[in-house]
Amino acid sequence: MKFEYSDLINERHRRLISIMVEQDIPAVLTSNPINILYATGVKNMTVFSLMGPFRFALVLASGQTYVWEFAGCEHLVANNPVVTDVRPAPGISAIWGDGYRQEVAGFVDEICEILGSDQRLAIEGLDVSATDALRSKKLRLEDAAGVFSTARLIKQPLEIEVMREAVTRVEAAAASLENAIAPDASEVEVWSEFHRHLIATEGEYVSTRLFQSGSRTFPYFQEAGPRKMQSGDLVCFDTDALGYLHYAVDFSRTFLCGTEPATLKQKSLYRLAYDQLHHNAEQLRPGVSYEEFARAAWPIPQAYQGHGYYCLGHGLGLCGEFPYVPHYFDNAPYNFKGEFEAGMVICIESYIGEEANSEGVKLEDQFLITPTGVDRMTNYPFCQALLD
Repeated sequence: MKFEYSDLINERHRRLISIMVEQDIPAVLTSNPINILYATGVKNMTVFSLMGPFRFALVLASGQTYVWEFAGCEHLVANNPVVTDVRPAPGISAIWGDGYRQEVAGFVDEICEILGSDQRLAIEGLDVSATDALRSKKLRLEDAAGVFSTARLIKQPLEIEVMREAVTRVEAAAASLENAIAPDASEVEVWSEFHRHLIATEGEYVSTRLFQSGSRTFPYFQEAGPRKMQSGDLVCFDTDALGYLHYAVDFSRTFLCGTEPATLKQKSLYRLAYDQLHHNAEQLRPGVSYEEFARAAWPIPQAYQGHGYYCLGHGLGLCGEFPYVPHYFDNAPYNFKGEFEAGMVICIESYIGEEANSEGVKLEDQFLITPTGVDRMTNYPFCQALLD
């Protein structure tokens, strides 16, 4: 890939400003590290920053952008193309001790110095003490989450290019994991191969450890543990990886461990999950409403309805994001409004599990909605031993 990182930063910043203007939002203040990254290109100790309000970004519809960076890290914002000013972040949470209220007061004074009083401000990720202090200065607060969600919904050209590169790297990491699957290897040992390869190829982190084998494949959402895999086990894996330049890659595969042939039941579960994934992916196209999509979704057999995946699909960008498209149920209102649009990246989910055998199959792929249809972004091979 040949592009300047500053071009990606500018592209996302312009997109955010355009949505702020469109929604008549004069300023947004966030402590969410993913949205700080989206708005400014500044990333620093992301996982740590998810634990509390430790870093902040204030973006004005005029384009001026202020960052309060973790103390001692201000140099990381040097030469940033969109940041107007960088300052040390205050300790505005009780985690910092008794003096945090003074820090809150000082931080709010800085905000008012930039904005002035009696202004509208969209915020996210602030504790009650901070929001109360902002309101005491006559700032009229709104929710910033919708602004960022709307901005991030449609991927810009460089974002798509980076996401394709991220897929290539994460698929290579998944191959390292698949190659390590063997009888008597523990789940955590095998999963660690994926994490090692991801980090070694400039990946960021993995947001879940969804890797399970044998009887732990049902019900779903069990994370990797010490269980040793056995020949003939089903092995479910979901990448949930933040890959190159922090862009998420999200696909799932189910493998067969060892040389023991797959059972007829295992093949049946796999075929059902495979059909669900591909049928639902074929319904994707621009202009289709979420309700139309849900009504046209693959009909889950009654025997498997109680343990299916909680949504049909979801958006993807710097992490899993809007929309999380719910299932349609007969005789119930479908209140999830909206439609698929060109530029959205959508992950289609499939899980078919059976309680009687304590086995399940998880499959998922990632798609780009184009002006004329869809483009499958993930192409990791399916398990032929379970398809044949």
